[in-house]
Amino acid sequence: MTEPSLTPVELEVARHALAGVAEEMGVALRRAAFSPNIKERADCSAAVFGPDGAMVAQAEHIPVHLGSMPASVAAALDAFGSRLAPGCQVLLNDPYAGGTHLPDLTLVAAVGDVTSGTRPARLLGYVANRAHHADVGGAAPGSMPATATDIAMEGLRIPPEIVADAGGVRDDVLALVAASSRTPAERRGDLRAQFAANHVGARRLRELASRMGRGRLHGAMREVCDYSDRRVRAAISEVPDGSWTAQDRLEVGGGVTIRVRVTVAGDEVDVDFAGSDPQIAANLNAVLAVTVSSTWFVVRMLTDPQAPPNEGCYRAVRVRAPEGSVVHARHPAPVAAGNVETSQRIVDVLLAAFAQAVPDRVPAASQGTMNNLLLGAGGDAAFSYYETIGGGEGGTPARAGMSGVHTGMTNTRNTPAEAMELAYPLRVWRAELREGSGGAGRHPGGEGVVREIEALADCTLTLQAERREHGPRGRAGGKDAAPGRDTLVHDDGSTQRLASKGTWSVRRGERVRGETPGGGGWGPPG
Repeated sequence: MTEPSLTPVELEVARHALAGVAEEMGVALRRAAFSPNIKERADCSAAVFGPDGAMVAQAEHIPVHLGSMPASVAAALDAFGSRLAPGCQVLLNDPYAGGTHLPDLTLVAAVGDVTSGTRPARLLGYVANRAHHADVGGAAPGSMPATATDIAMEGLRIPPEIVADAGGVRDDVLALVAASSRTPAERRGDLRAQFAANHVGARRLRELASRMGRGRLHGAMREVCDYSDRRVRAAISEVPDGSWTAQDRLEVGGGVTIRVRVTVAGDEVDVDFAGSDPQIAANLNAVLAVTVSSTWFVVRMLTDPQAPPNEGCYRAVRVRAPEGSVVHARHPAPVAAGNVETSQRIVDVLLAAFAQAVPDRVPAASQGTMNNLLLGAGGDAAFSYYETIGGGEGGTPARAGMSGVHTGMTNTRNTPAEAMELAYPLRVWRAELREGSGGAGRHPGGEGVVREIEALADCTLTLQAERREHGPRGRAGGKDAAPGRDTLVHDDGSTQRLASKGTWSVRRGERVRGETPGGGGWGPPG
């Protein structure tokens, strides 16, 4: 029997209730986490999925996590199907089986209603969360070695694996993850926080089913997605029909080019990355899930960003990318920076294409990088510090860009100096805006950041950054922003300019100074 449709009021209540489940999961994950990367920086995300594996709600967390998380749930269902009964949880990080890059561990839980008598629990849906773990092994602390030429050098790779069922958690799998890390106690703590987040999500989903009824809950999930589909299609229909191309390059080797053709026809968008360069023996390759996630972010940003974020938002979007390219890598290509850096470049390329169609909606380029900074060591004094550092937002058609913020595919926070110095053998010397780094324009770009950190112990430094050769572009006559730069300050006061990507040994007393790009300006300067 088909459940009756929801009234507009009931639909609004249902979509906020589902989103609230994901938001509360995120709060639980951060509060229970051990590492500053999750607890302080909020480098984690959560979402709710229907019984068919479609995403029905997400928290407003990290775009690159959330747009790719449906691939993780699909990988779990492909691997286990009906074996993934209520109470079971699947752990994975394999970029070639639903993951993005190895530090992002995803935990997917099947949720059932309350058992009654001899009747087993019936499936309500799935909850999932993803958290960036500061170290999962590999050739350098932080598991993003700039020297990686295949994925085996980046750390422990986990295909979908059942790690919990009605009988409890599999300690052998958790022990394997912990043993593969330079900081095993932190890994155990962060994994337990992920279990706690899914426990909270499962409980809240059961409460919704208890109030609404299982059938009506499933109906609400479908209707919320259909509602988002209608809203996004209506917004796409306002974009002129046509086809537009753009390209940009990654700063690696002699440059690696990403090309895209965006075609709008009626209420649908076709995005084709044909012509992008082949995958490379460096870790800027992106798996397809990352490319899809970046595309979805741009489409949502430029159409109806207030539509409830779920799978319905993306039914009208088709993404194609040639297998074996830098935007659809094949195993065993390394991918650690593809998730964090190539995703940002994909966003820039897509915005450049859409700017030809709807120039009054598209901002100037933001900093276009996550400025990944990793410091760590192994042995008895092991630690692993990881941070993405904010920069300038591009000026928009309506206002100036913001300064010192995370933009594009990231939505994390900075690590407070107090938390950093408490957790690691590090000292913060400078944390300030980089004056004059934003591009001039009618609406100027935001300023980048200067962050200088002293090592209080010998350690290994890894940088993964972009926009060091050329600053983020201005738009509509606005000026480009200043590119970033990175410097190692030796203990005698001399300095060494660092490449945008690399792994180096740092001695106690030396300092790493990062100066991040500003945002491009929008419109001619007045």
